[in-house]
Amino acid sequence: MDSKKKYLVTGGAGFIGSNIAKTLEAQGHEVTVIDDFSKNGHFKNLIGFKGDVIAADLFEYLPENDYFDAIFHEAAITDTTVMDQKQMMEQNVEAFRNLLNYAAENEIPKVIYASSAATYGNGAVPMKESQPTHPENVYGFSKVIDDNVARLFSHDHQDMKIIGLRYFNVFGPGEDYKGKMASMVYQLYNQMKAGQRPRVFKYGEQMRDFVYVKDVVKANLCALQNGKETAVYNCATGIARSYNDVIKCLNKELGTNLEPDYIDNPYPFFQNKTEADMNLAWEKIGYKPDFTLETAIADYVKILEERNK
Repeated sequence: MDSKKKYLVTGGAGFIGSNIAKTLEAQGHEVTVIDDFSKNGHFKNLIGFKGDVIAADLFEYLPENDYFDAIFHEAAITDTTVMDQKQMMEQNVEAFRNLLNYAAENEIPKVIYASSAATYGNGAVPMKESQPTHPENVYGFSKVIDDNVARLFSHDHQDMKIIGLRYFNVFGPGEDYKGKMASMVYQLYNQMKAGQRPRVFKYGEQMRDFVYVKDVVKANLCALQNGKETAVYNCATGIARSYNDVIKCLNKELGTNLEPDYIDNPYPFFQNKTEADMNLAWEKIGYKPDFTLETAIADYVKILEERNK
């Protein structure tokens, strides 16, 4: 990256936000984090961070008359089980709208925000950005509306580029504080680490497009460098893998040989397969993942084992 720039990361103490903030800082940029520390934000995700951290939500406070070269918007309720529609829409949509108005007032040229594969619901696979959205919960719906808001806002603010990244199943360092919303990779690792058989729904054949958080950071940087228009892109690997595959990788990295414990799936609605079509992201922002499931889990387990020493 070229000269030193200034960036604002909302939700910067959270899982993905903290990874983006620390990567930008390591590249020599000046990074400001804003996080209300109420949901998934945790100070431990920012140990070693040298920039400013503002503890506020996006309705209370945004740095006044401050110019940033771009905003990375990762702040949201990411718990897909939250049923309070008003709370979800206020936190995920109205806060985003507020942020876009702030960016326009301060002539910030680019906003990169977290959208989600939840917008597709049980849609056709591979999931293409152009296919109809069909969210199955209010979280997915809130992200559909974010995408709409971004598109409509850009009509009136042509000089501003607003780029959404539809995250698929993200896992990796920094997700420890997400509780029950932490990735299956992390949850299965913890079970196996404790010598328990990994528990998955019968018969572990459900497929997910698992994407390593280091690749998610890369996608954000590709959008920053190469994003020329307001648009939404998938952020995944383009290759769906099964829960059984995850268990196999973890057994290999942990040197264990634990058989899966298959349990009944209590959910009447459950996605059997998510897989992204990654052609548009490659064509428009030059994003291709660096990690496969195998290399990502190897890297992640190494980091977790180091930390547990």
